[in-house]
Amino acid sequence: MSQRQTRPRIPAPWHPAAPEHEGLWMFARLRDFIDDIANTSPARLALTVFAAVCLVFTFILSLPVSSATGTATPLHQAMFTAVSAVCVTGLTVVSTAVHWSFFGQLVILIGVFVGGLGTLTLASLLALMVSKRLGVRGKLIAQEAMNNAGRLGEVGTLLRIVITTSVVIEGALAIVLVPRFLTLGEPFWQSVWHGIFYAISSFNNAGFTPHSDGIVPYETDLWILVPLMLGVFLGSLGFPVVMVLQQNGLNWKKWNLHTKLTIQVSFILLFAGTFLWGLMEWDNIRTIGHMDLGDKITHSLFASVMTRSGGFNLVDQNHMESTTMLLTDALMFAGGGSASTAGGIKVTTIAVMFLAIVAEARGDADVKVYGRTIPQGAMRVAISVIVAGATLVSVSAFLLLQISGASLDRVLFETISAFATVGLSTNLSAELPPSGVYVLTALMFAGRVGTVTLAAGLALRQRSQLYHYPEERPIIG
Repeated sequence: MSQRQTRPRIPAPWHPAAPEHEGLWMFARLRDFIDDIANTSPARLALTVFAAVCLVFTFILSLPVSSATGTATPLHQAMFTAVSAVCVTGLTVVSTAVHWSFFGQLVILIGVFVGGLGTLTLASLLALMVSKRLGVRGKLIAQEAMNNAGRLGEVGTLLRIVITTSVVIEGALAIVLVPRFLTLGEPFWQSVWHGIFYAISSFNNAGFTPHSDGIVPYETDLWILVPLMLGVFLGSLGFPVVMVLQQNGLNWKKWNLHTKLTIQVSFILLFAGTFLWGLMEWDNIRTIGHMDLGDKITHSLFASVMTRSGGFNLVDQNHMESTTMLLTDALMFAGGGSASTAGGIKVTTIAVMFLAIVAEARGDADVKVYGRTIPQGAMRVAISVIVAGATLVSVSAFLLLQISGASLDRVLFETISAFATVGLSTNLSAELPPSGVYVLTALMFAGRVGTVTLAAGLALRQRSQLYHYPEERPIIG
């Protein structure tokens, strides 16, 4: 029997890739690497992207050209401002109008725009990935991902819709604000700058102001206050809600459950916050006690809108009553809507936990609302987000108490404001040493990225289990 002879394979000659093909090949490898991370670990992708962006803005703000005096800004101040801008918080350790040059203020505004848009986009993509378990690149977002919002197309289409929506709303706010600054006597280009700055800062729930005394001089000017409140409130609803409203208008029956819960809880917190804030500060001479009825109502409504992530303030936070500071802490911790520029634990988290408590009190086996049953997995994620948020706030408050020696109410206020990316301040941030500044910086970063990635990571992490242990109920309460 003859054996079959095989000829040895001669490898193909190697040719060096052309520079343009090599560049495309490297780009393709980088794209595939990012897609792999996005599909397997969205939390890691979010952390990496936001950390890189924060470092870039830290470097730029530390340059001498970014400061008004032409000197380099210390690292802890530059990093705090960069993280506060990218994480759309609004807390400051130096005056935005005094310390930074026009270039520095422009960098901060770009950081707010990029951070807000990045947060909005990333949160929306992660929310859709959680709902349908889809990868980021090359896959269609299912038609029912947002229920009746209609087909959104591929991720590229989604990104274009997000960017268009953001730019249109911010442009409309700027068009309203610029004429007012002109009528107040500001030069044309300064009015344009201030109008654009406040439009971007309000929609992204950032709270940065280009004026040294903030918006306090406009505390009775509804032409300025109303657009700011409207921008903050729209930004706090979240892109999924805005999309549903664009598709279905005010037709309640066509709204999905997320939209119904977000809008309902948002208005409940808005009206409850307005009433309670006004009630507690009504006779406080240091805040609104000396004002007439209309101005008191305006201040109360403005404070209620801004405490859930806006960050603009008309009164000194140190002059508020202790009960008002506690109310503000609660509203800041609650935050705004999911997949929005607002922070906090999100209003849908509060709604899910409240509905679970009501179901438990009634003895219902399922948590039901508006003809829908909320799955057990959603309640576990809500519990995890609340516990994680409370843990971050507690640990950070403990560290700041040790570092600063300030009173508990001021420390807790500043800590929750940083975690919830609100930006309201008792001026404790500016008084802290560098170690305390770094603690708040880490808290702002964790508060912005942490809850989104935690919710996505927990919802995507499900293991198939082939067995089930016998149930035994421990004594609770």
